[in-house]
Amino acid sequence: MKKTIRWTLLALLGALVFIQFLQISKTNPAADPAQDYLVVANPPDAVTSLLKQACYDCHSNLTRYPWYSYVQPAGWFLKKHIDEGREHLNFSVWTTYPAKRANHKLEECFEVVETKEMPLKTYPLMHPEAKLDDAQREELISWFKAEYARLETGSREQGAGNGEEED
Repeated sequence: MKKTIRWTLLALLGALVFIQFLQISKTNPAADPAQDYLVVANPPDAVTSLLKQACYDCHSNLTRYPWYSYVQPAGWFLKKHIDEGREHLNFSVWTTYPAKRANHKLEECFEVVETKEMPLKTYPLMHPEAKLDDAQREELISWFKAEYARLETGSREQGAGNGEEED
């Protein structure tokens, strides 16, 4: 019995060591600064700072991979989170979004910050700078709502509503 437990533990340890050699790709996709939300929208410095601290690691092509991305299986879960985050919203390709979709993304931004869905509750545990207090949260919400209203008005004036798909 003891021998079986020992061999099982050794096998598990061996597997854990082996998977450390199966690293994730930490290469960010190319980012054209002219397409980036921060360049296009030119938010105030405080909003820019909050977006970079709390959003950009998962929702842009400017991800800063932390030390634990080198430890598997944590790195695999992290990579999956980042890929899903970029798929849902990628600030680095903001200008590629049709106007209606971009405005819908802004609406989602203020909604998820308001309901405290974002940043994910687990993110600030390892990234304390991403923990938003109520004032910071309100600053982001106000910015996104103002941008949403500005684009909504501009879209109506330009005859938007041309059937572009939202997501």
